[in-house]
Amino acid sequence: MNIGIPTMGDRGMDEVVSDHFGRAPTYTIVDIDTESVRTVENRSEHMGGMGKPPEALAKEGVNILLCSGLGPRAISMFQDYGIVVYVGATGTVRGALAMWREGSLQLATSENACKEHRH
Repeated sequence: MNIGIPTMGDRGMDEVVSDHFGRAPTYTIVDIDTESVRTVENRSEHMGGMGKPPEALAKEGVNILLCSGLGPRAISMFQDYGIVVYVGATGTVRGALAMWREGSLQLATSENACKEHRH
């Protein structure tokens, strides 16, 4: 199972979780079955490329996204791709995974979506 986390660079498990998933420079993807870690650049339209982050992460085989927060439209797009999203992740990738494993992240809903992204 692949877990994607929006990050600030390519330091693997020690990289910092980005505060804004759509404008994160990178996404760190952790396969929790094999414990392999890889980093992909954010080449979505938010960064001057094409497509939306949920689409790109789905193509990378992500099943779960751990992030600080995101808007309701993004939550809906991730749901369309079958990606389960948890909010409240902070610190490093390693720390975000620990938070998810101990159940301290919240399942993303329209009620806990970032208010500045409501349209």
